[in-house]
Amino acid sequence: MLESTENVAELKSRIAELEALVKFYEGQFRLAQHRQFGASSEKSEYDQLHLFNEVEATADENVPEPELSEIKRHFRKKKRLVNDTLPEHLPVEVVEHDLPPEQKVCDVCDGSLHVMGREKRRELVIIPAQVKIRERVRKVYACRDCEKDEYGVSIVKAPVDEPVIKGSFASPEAIAHIMHQKFVMGAPLYRQEQDWNRQGILLSRQTMSNWLLKATEDWLAPIYDAFRELLLIQKVLHADETTLQVLREPGKTAQNKSYMWLYRTSGGIKYPIVLYDYQPDRRTKRPAEFLNGFEGYLHTDGYDAYHRLPKEIVVVGCFAHARRKWDEALKTVSESDRNGKNVLRGKRYCDKLFEIERKLADLSPQERYEKRQELAKPVLDELYAWLETLPDLPKTPLGKAVHYMFSQQKYLERYLLDGRLELSNNRAERSIKPFVISRKNFLFANTPRGARASAIMFSIIETAKENGLNPFKYLAYIFKNAPNWDIKNNPAGVERLMPYDLSEMQRRELSG
Repeated sequence: MLESTENVAELKSRIAELEALVKFYEGQFRLAQHRQFGASSEKSEYDQLHLFNEVEATADENVPEPELSEIKRHFRKKKRLVNDTLPEHLPVEVVEHDLPPEQKVCDVCDGSLHVMGREKRRELVIIPAQVKIRERVRKVYACRDCEKDEYGVSIVKAPVDEPVIKGSFASPEAIAHIMHQKFVMGAPLYRQEQDWNRQGILLSRQTMSNWLLKATEDWLAPIYDAFRELLLIQKVLHADETTLQVLREPGKTAQNKSYMWLYRTSGGIKYPIVLYDYQPDRRTKRPAEFLNGFEGYLHTDGYDAYHRLPKEIVVVGCFAHARRKWDEALKTVSESDRNGKNVLRGKRYCDKLFEIERKLADLSPQERYEKRQELAKPVLDELYAWLETLPDLPKTPLGKAVHYMFSQQKYLERYLLDGRLELSNNRAERSIKPFVISRKNFLFANTPRGARASAIMFSIIETAKENGLNPFKYLAYIFKNAPNWDIKNNPAGVERLMPYDLSEMQRRELSG
């Protein structure tokens, strides 16, 4: 009898384990379905903060009762949501349509017709990229009298701009256009080659690649180095990294992963800087080497390599990543079971912190710091006190969210230390997104040299965009002036190319 009872207990225990396992796999199936077919946004109907404490959040005793009034039935014309406009700065070509002279006669009294008004219709005209050859003719002068002199002839040459690449027919505009098409518009060189060929221009991708590499190493690299020096004297930075495949990496197969690291300035900077750094791996020494000399706060995700940086760098965690753990856990729960669940409560705590940050966005750093102590710190304390009461469920989505919150606690709470800090590392994620999107088009880099050049080009382009400059115009401006200002040997020349050194007139010309 005792043996039978033990068997029943063992079977019940086994059934409970299998039921839990089935429930876990059901949650993973829901999450996989959502990732494949659902919206990628993490927003949902559960993000409504008033649901966190609906009555207290929405009630206001000072608001009077509404008065009832009769409204006549009416019909409202549906408005278009699109707000397309024609820019005012574009040149306007006026085309007048007039009657021929023989038709400017009244068909009733044969009197002359006069213009009583004009009807206008505006059209947006798009002209494809125009290609032309610029032939520079340099006049050389000599003295007629000296030509007769046996001591030689004095020769004077007219000044001419230095070429962006010596011995090449590349122009600043051509290189800027190819670079813009590849790294801003996502058009790989082989597609550009096909487009040039269709226009009757036999320009190979190898030639274009050589142009980009040479122009980057000669003229963009010094500017990149100057940007890095400015970046390292800031007090608050953001960092992130993503994968990159390099086919001919020494000591690695083509299938091994390399990495593109990103470092950028935080908010409140007048002239933002966004820099990419190619590295063959994801080890701690990579950010340590790049950030050598930096002392301040560094916003990152939860990757452990950042946590082993020198003590002069104070790592600040990302609540967007923490919220994502709760959001993923919520998607594993069936619709009928979501309300009242711990997963939903954890996500709403995160939503509450983000809502507080939105309200503090326009404050000064000191005011933001004081308000966070008043509003956000109690929410954080309440969140972690509640997490302490939850059971240990390590293999469940809820358990993973709770584990992330505790493992990252000291980093997540550090944004309270300074009003200049941010609740999340979304600023870095937004900056690395252009590279991730472009990577889908060019897929890989061929050599480490090409990967490093890509990092520099992306850096100059994204920094230009952050400063309100047109990437194509800014690149053409650099390639036109850098050779003439000898920026390799003249630091003052590099200074003149920096966004903060541009005059208001130059900024207007290079923007838009």
